[in-house]
Amino acid sequence: MASILVVDDEMGIRELLNEILTDEGHTVYAAESAIQARTIREQMRPDLVLLDIWMPDTDGITLLKEWSKTGQLTMPVVMMSGHATIDTAVEATRIGALNFLEKPIALQKLLKTVSKALESSPKHVEPVEEKTLSSGVQASAAVKPLATESAGHHSEGEYISGIAKTYFDLPLREARDLFEKAYFEHQMQIMGGSMTKISEYTGLERTHLYRKLKALGIDTSRNKGEQ
Repeated sequence: MASILVVDDEMGIRELLNEILTDEGHTVYAAESAIQARTIREQMRPDLVLLDIWMPDTDGITLLKEWSKTGQLTMPVVMMSGHATIDTAVEATRIGALNFLEKPIALQKLLKTVSKALESSPKHVEPVEEKTLSSGVQASAAVKPLATESAGHHSEGEYISGIAKTYFDLPLREARDLFEKAYFEHQMQIMGGSMTKISEYTGLERTHLYRKLKALGIDTSRNKGEQ
């Protein structure tokens, strides 16, 4: 998990990104101005910064230049904007920005960009053993499904609290995602795919529920017509 600084003068953007990234297991700091961003960057030393270009006091490009000139650009920075031109994006990249996100920000685009940015951060390098477990077929082969039969049918020590023991050998985020995917697929099956019932049962607001299912790669297309 990583620490991420979100710099945006729009409260709605800050709250949305905070909700999504926190749900992914990251620690999120929010700043509504360059002044706040400077302070948080200095005190918290985030692993990644999501920086809005257009802000009322000091714009994101100016702040990026400042960090670059003073040697404070020690973390990857992803720029965000709903009005930037190609020239602006190119300039940001030239100064030192790693990538660019266009608003409105799509969930999968955000998660993919954040993941790639963190992979490039020297502060956030996963151990080799975890990466081996994370890679394609090896990860799939290493993980057993969650226990669906009674514990008495399995060898002693194969499960811990009813969960396959190999789950505990995975990074927290991967183990959690695998469990949540199995959990929600089970709920969709027993509740006939009703988003209303699943929302009520899990306590998740419908919009947040759809976003989580999409992030987990669970197909909800057959439920789009449901009221």
